[in-house]
Amino acid sequence: MRISPSILNCDFSDLRGELAKISNADWAHVDIMDNHFVPNLTMGVPIVESIVGVTPIPVDTHLMIEDPDRWAPAFAEAGAKSVTFHAEAAAAPLRLARELRAMGARAGLGLKPATPIEPYLDILDEFDMILIMTVEPGFGGQSFIESMMPKVARTREAVNKSGLDVWIQVDGGISRKTIEIAAEAGADTFVAGSAVYKSEDAYAEVEALRELAMRHTHSH
Repeated sequence: MRISPSILNCDFSDLRGELAKISNADWAHVDIMDNHFVPNLTMGVPIVESIVGVTPIPVDTHLMIEDPDRWAPAFAEAGAKSVTFHAEAAAAPLRLARELRAMGARAGLGLKPATPIEPYLDILDEFDMILIMTVEPGFGGQSFIESMMPKVARTREAVNKSGLDVWIQVDGGISRKTIEIAAEAGADTFVAGSAVYKSEDAYAEVEALRELAMRHTHSH
């Protein structure tokens, strides 16, 4: 059970200090938005490079961008250990996943809420992680879409059947209230944004979330 706090809600004027607050996290989740694939703009390669430089935690980049075929490899080159691109945006997802893996990064495939997992079940071995969005991507602080849980469960069933070690990540509205529901459905990697950075104590919140998720490991 891995917790990957999203730094979208952190104080960017003190990136080093904000990353230090989550030193117990498994990953640092960085949202890359290009104002085309999603109606919001965040950061690009140089900031990812600085983040990699100031935290020992591996960086998990989530590319909500058009043309990831062209841009995603630069994030692996910048030092991101996991690069997730969107199924809806990639022209050649298998080729891109192989390119990212060849560069030493984990390759993740992201699915928006309305995108089915079924077309990808036969090629699960090409990816290290499937990200099932539990909100429409683009903005932090949205509420969890519980109707995504059957999709998480179908993905978990397929991963278990395949015997592959493919992680299942959920992102969007993950908090103490929802993490158990997502873990029960079969997720093992959780992105929490506002829940962590808007709490009194980010470190304690990461611990609490991991503990709640751990209660449900038996269901896999």
